[in-house]
Amino acid sequence: MASSTSRPPRRRPRAQFGNRQATTSTTPGLNRLGIPAVVLSLSIALAGCGGIGTGTADDARSAAVGAEDASATASGVPGTTQARPRQTPADTEGSAASVPAQLPGLGPQTLAGIPKNARQVVLVTGRGKDSPKSQVVLYRRTSAGWEPGATWPAHNALKGWTDDHRAGDLHSPIGVFTLTDAGGRLADPGTELPYDQSSQGFRIGGTGFEGEPLAGSFDYVIAINYNRKAGTSPLDWTRPLGDDKGGGIWLHVDHDGPTHGCVSLARKHLKELLLTLDPDQHPVIVMGDAESLKR
Repeated sequence: MASSTSRPPRRRPRAQFGNRQATTSTTPGLNRLGIPAVVLSLSIALAGCGGIGTGTADDARSAAVGAEDASATASGVPGTTQARPRQTPADTEGSAASVPAQLPGLGPQTLAGIPKNARQVVLVTGRGKDSPKSQVVLYRRTSAGWEPGATWPAHNALKGWTDDHRAGDLHSPIGVFTLTDAGGRLADPGTELPYDQSSQGFRIGGTGFEGEPLAGSFDYVIAINYNRKAGTSPLDWTRPLGDDKGGGIWLHVDHDGPTHGCVSLARKHLKELLLTLDPDQHPVIVMGDAESLKR
């Protein structure tokens, strides 16, 4: 007779930066100069995501949100349902009619950029080359094809999309990028990605392009591996392509307005995405305006 004792859920060893409680940034090079973490987080905001501000409104807001999340977890409310595509036994119940063999809306050039081992794809499709609005769908690769999850509204950069992103150009970079690291002001919600919690490094405040408050935008973030070193905290300042090519491009909490270069989702949707992404599935993000992705 099989034992009735249930095994604990699988958890991977954390990277060294995971769940860090320090109050200063680990940004290499800059923090050795003694620059306060709040200034470093502001620099990251200007280089990629968010906007300007001191982040003073973030402390109270994040504390309230953290308590809300903890209450939901304690009450047994499921952390994620919408992000996950339909699960089928051994991935055999899908049909050609319901599961596309290829990711929809992508042309041969874009498809060629997706690694062969990627089994999770976050597809971000912009409304237009100059539009700050887009939609996000998480696809899971099965033996039947690519199964889609829910479709979520999102924001991207104020001026839309570009193939040649530059620091401060207010465009989001078009391309295929891996997703390996996460973090935020709030505690790890249970993601399998290495997670860096920092109350100072992810501080943001002030207002966005449309006057909307930015507080809470970095409660949760997922680093997009554009011009950054994979396997490090989202706060890492390493720029392999050079500083002029920008950086600090993240998936982060939506503040109801355009970003500097990032992609933003409603907090509940970003949290669901965090709880669904699995490093063993080699997740990537495919992002750009609809016409560019058809190439």
